[in-house]
Amino acid sequence: MCGIVGYIGMQAASEILLAGLEKLEYRGYDSAGIATVGEGEIHCVRAKGKLQNLRSKLEGIENPSQIGIGHTRWATHGKPEEYNAHPHMDVAQRVAVVQNGIVENFRELRLELQQKGHEFKSDTDTEVIPHLIAEHLAHPESAAPATLASSPFLEAVRQAVNHLEGAFAIAVINADYPDELIVARQQAPLSIGFGQGEFFCASDTPALIPHTRAVLTMENGELAKLTPLGVEIYSFAGDRIKKSPRTLTWNPIVVEKQGFKHFMLKEIYEQPGVVRGCLEAYTESTWDASHDTPPVNLGLDESFYENLDRVQILACGTSWHAGLIGKYLLEQLAGIPTMVQYASEFRYAPAPVTANTLTIGVTQSGETADTLAALAMEKERRKSLKPEYQPRLLGITNRPESSLGYLVPNIIDTHAGIEIGVAATKTFVAQVMAFYALALDVAYRRQMLTLERIQEILGGLRQLPGQIELVLESQERYIEELAHEFGDTQDFIFLGRGINFPIALEGALKLKEISYIHAEGYPAGEMKHGPIALLDAKVPVVAIAMAGSVYDKVLSNAQEAKARDARLIGVTPMDDKEAAETFDDLLPVPVVDEILSPLLSVIPLQLLAYHIAARRGLDVDQPRNLAKSVTVE
Repeated sequence: MCGIVGYIGMQAASEILLAGLEKLEYRGYDSAGIATVGEGEIHCVRAKGKLQNLRSKLEGIENPSQIGIGHTRWATHGKPEEYNAHPHMDVAQRVAVVQNGIVENFRELRLELQQKGHEFKSDTDTEVIPHLIAEHLAHPESAAPATLASSPFLEAVRQAVNHLEGAFAIAVINADYPDELIVARQQAPLSIGFGQGEFFCASDTPALIPHTRAVLTMENGELAKLTPLGVEIYSFAGDRIKKSPRTLTWNPIVVEKQGFKHFMLKEIYEQPGVVRGCLEAYTESTWDASHDTPPVNLGLDESFYENLDRVQILACGTSWHAGLIGKYLLEQLAGIPTMVQYASEFRYAPAPVTANTLTIGVTQSGETADTLAALAMEKERRKSLKPEYQPRLLGITNRPESSLGYLVPNIIDTHAGIEIGVAATKTFVAQVMAFYALALDVAYRRQMLTLERIQEILGGLRQLPGQIELVLESQERYIEELAHEFGDTQDFIFLGRGINFPIALEGALKLKEISYIHAEGYPAGEMKHGPIALLDAKVPVVAIAMAGSVYDKVLSNAQEAKARDARLIGVTPMDDKEAAETFDDLLPVPVVDEILSPLLSVIPLQLLAYHIAARRGLDVDQPRNLAKSVTVE
């Protein structure tokens, strides 16, 4: 949510800022703007809508300024209008700020500042920040710490951020300090890029990698001064902090479409490689039942597995669906009672504290505000309890360097590579792969499965990349044609049972996210308990009927829908005659062990959602109102 970029160096800043914002479009936004310092003034240009609108406003304007900040806004406080777009400035228009996050106490601050004569022009929480900084520049609260005495601007920002409550990341410029770019972080992501005589900041690394691979991820409670000569890091208390950047291994090519029409389609096609990468990272390729070594290596300490009685999984959105599959795997393979909670609900109605409980936070970005807050709360409420109640935390994320990586001591890196499309595809598959690895690892250590069964499951997992490729090759053209049939459809129902019920939820979520069609996922057996009232010839039903223990039950539930004239679409095993007689349209996948079927059954549903949305001419990669990284509560 929201994208921040900043630059100071020897080049003209405007184009660097715009190019950086384009790399952050996937985060979701409804307005954009940039501000630069030149000839003793701040030059600020903002526009409602897409970045092209901002580019149009900047065309023909020659701006040689070598310092600036930029922003894409996802509206939280105030409508998506130009007057609410960032950057925001103080009354004298000497200070400009961009922010990601929410200032929770902005109303109190705004009232205090208004009483001191400050006038506000927007409805946003962010606008209090430049006014607050200007106030501290004019009237410092106290003498600056010795480390900051030479930089009144930095000290004013430091004093200001200590008055802010909430989660935020900011970048600030000042017309009176044209060689200083100040940034600060508190519970919202922000990184600094190191170049030769130039420095960058951004809320995510795709905006940095075209310029540098040397990146420093800021931590909570830190602020930094960027100048053409270097970077200085300080705590909010004013203490100097010594830190060094790390070197990113990403290739800039990964953030390009590489011939695909949309990033989402590219990322769907990257899923076989993601599964292969997870298998290489988590499993021993030569392991079989004759070995006396563990089949899975997640890099977790041995103490992590001791006296493990329960698991609770906290997540949001697609990650929650991955968690539901994780629950099934941990219970059915490893024999551990597991519950899955929406992180946003867990925070306000947490489960009773139980002994020897592992808490798993799942977030593709590692920055999901509700998940981080729920984990932090769980950590805090357990830390003073008896040893068996102490927090045992694990994170599953695609970004181990994220805030999640600092919050929890144990991380499973999902190795999916950067995902640009807002609707998660390959990161979902990667999270599910992480749960397979964890469940098999625990099952092995608890001796809940025979070695032969573990070998069988691993063998099936190793076949999946080729089987996913087969589905992509054989199904996409057909699904693209099938999508034409749903140009006017307003409702969809998805049905699944057992381990494929979460896939019904995920299929419905993908469709509603990018096509704006109302879609709901249900356990197939629950259809007769209410949803069946919705069915008629205008409501297609997608049923996931994979070979296994619930196959006949799902076919029976599908027949109930067929009797109500619903169009039936089946995700079924290949060459299944009974399925061919039941469904109007088939999306066949290779026959696999039921326990592995979610990794195949989700592929046609991703393609169906994609092609319906693309057929409607919608912005598949950046659907309305959504953001890739949900960094506000």
